[in-house]
Amino acid sequence: MLLLAFAAPMKAHSEDLPIRGWIEEAKIYPEGVPVKAKLDTGALTSSMDAKDLAYFDKDGKKWVRFKVVVKNSDTGDETVQEFARPVLRKVKVSGAGGADHRPVVSLQICLGNQLLDEEFSLRDRKDMLYPVLIGRKTLEHIGPVDVRRTFTQKPSCEG
Repeated sequence: MLLLAFAAPMKAHSEDLPIRGWIEEAKIYPEGVPVKAKLDTGALTSSMDAKDLAYFDKDGKKWVRFKVVVKNSDTGDETVQEFARPVLRKVKVSGAGGADHRPVVSLQICLGNQLLDEEFSLRDRKDMLYPVLIGRKTLEHIGPVDVRRTFTQKPSCEG
């Protein structure tokens, strides 16, 4: 009985949010850059493929300039988009390949019709299939993930 009392409020909340697939199309704003994103319930923090990281100071704050390589879903053509964002902090991430320190930046990302301000650690993900990995801190805002589905909604935000 006690379990049912807790399950009902959780179910009501999840019904308010759309069900996403484990891979979704997304856009990074304000640039409007299209990316494929893997929704990963095993990761806490979201991560983005970033190449050629270069740190610089702007208005007394540490910033990072980086490039993101994206592939057009329709043509397969690759394009490179350059970004510059303030560094919020650095995180130490440990995994099977060892530990590394990554800068964390804030980015706006559009999934379906949701435009979210989220934090992303930056890392060269050249060996990964998807340039963006969406972790649990972001997933709690976008809803449940159905691992049997992919590409449930095209991004439709106005950035």
